[in-house]
Amino acid sequence: METMLKFDRQGLIPAVIQDHATGEVLMVAFMNEEAFHLTRQTGYTHFFSRSRNAIWRKGEQSGNVQEVRDIFVNCEENSLLIRVVQHGEAACHTGYRSCYHRRLLPDDTYETIAERLFDPAVVYDTTHETPSASKNNFPIAEETTHNEDRNVVVPLAGTRGGADTTGVAGTRGEVDTKGGLETRPHAEELQKLDAEMRQLYGVYLYLRDHDLSEQSNTSRLLQEHSHSYLVARLADELQELADVQSGEHVHSGRQPDTILEGSQVGYWLLLLAVTNDVHYDDFMPHASILSGYYEHADDDDEKAIELRQWCLDLLITNEPSTIVQGLGLGFALIGWACAKAGVSPLAPAEFDLEQMRRKGLVKS
Repeated sequence: METMLKFDRQGLIPAVIQDHATGEVLMVAFMNEEAFHLTRQTGYTHFFSRSRNAIWRKGEQSGNVQEVRDIFVNCEENSLLIRVVQHGEAACHTGYRSCYHRRLLPDDTYETIAERLFDPAVVYDTTHETPSASKNNFPIAEETTHNEDRNVVVPLAGTRGGADTTGVAGTRGEVDTKGGLETRPHAEELQKLDAEMRQLYGVYLYLRDHDLSEQSNTSRLLQEHSHSYLVARLADELQELADVQSGEHVHSGRQPDTILEGSQVGYWLLLLAVTNDVHYDDFMPHASILSGYYEHADDDDEKAIELRQWCLDLLITNEPSTIVQGLGLGFALIGWACAKAGVSPLAPAEFDLEQMRRKGLVKS
C-alpha cells in the first residue's frame, strides 16, 4: 500500500517516539515531509522546529541520537509512532530519560518521578560556538552601515541614496485621536520598527547570497527560488493568523499566538521579497505594518479575508509591481492582527530578532 500521510496545513505531522526495548514514550515532536524522508533515508530521527523554522536531527548537539527500528501510522494517517534505540543518556533536552518525567497531581502541581541524567547547561554549552551557529558560517547582523568583516558582519538593508524612510506620508510623528486612541505612529516607533525590519531583511539577503543550505533551512529555501512554494506557505500562515483572531486557533493565548503567527507571516513575506530581489525601500514593510495597525484596526474579519485573498492573488502573479503591492498588504495584515489582539506592532519583529540572537545571527 502506498504511503499517504496527511500533513496538516503547516505541512507537519506529530511523531510519538517510543523506546523499542521498553515501550517507554520518550518524546513527541513534529516532522515535515523533508524531516520524515531524512528519518527514513538515514535511519535516525529528524524533526522540524516550528520556533526555529528549521529541520534538526535528534542528538546533533548532545550526541543522544535515536536509531529508528519501526515506523507505525495511525488509522487516520495523520500521526506517527516511531520505535527507536535511544543512544546516550536521555531523550529530553532538560536532561531526563523521557520528556514525560513529571506526574500531574490532583492539586495541579507536578511531581518529578525520574532522575536527571545530565546537566543541560553543560551539554548545550552556549558559551562555545557550534557548527550551526559559527561566525565563520553565518552573518552577524548589527545596527551599522559599514561592513567590518565580509564574513561576519552584515549591514542593515540599506536605503537608496540615503533616503529618509521616516518621511512616509502621514506618519512623521503625527498623532491624531479617534475615540481617545492614537491613530498615527510616533516617529520613534516608525524608526525603531524600520531598523528592526532592516536587520531581519539583511540576514535573509545574506542567506540568499551565500549558500549555507547545510546549516540553514532558510538559506536552502532561498537557493531553491520556489516562488509558488513560498506563496503557499504564506497562505497557510495568513490563515493561522486569522484563526488566532477568530478564536479557532489557540495555543498559548491570543496575544502570544498573534506574535508567533505574525512573525511567521513576516518571515514568508520577507523570503518572497528576497527571492524576487525587491529592494527594501520599494516595499517598506515597517510602514505597512504600522498602517495596518493604526489605519485598519477597525476592519472586520470579512474585510481581512478580502485583503488576505487580494494579497495572495497579487503575489502569485510573479510580476514585480504587483508583488510589491502584495507584500504591502501582507505586512498590513500583521499590523491589523496586532491591533485586534492588543499587542505592539513591533512585537513580531522583536520576537524574530530574539530568535536570531539565540542562533548567533544578530548582535544586540
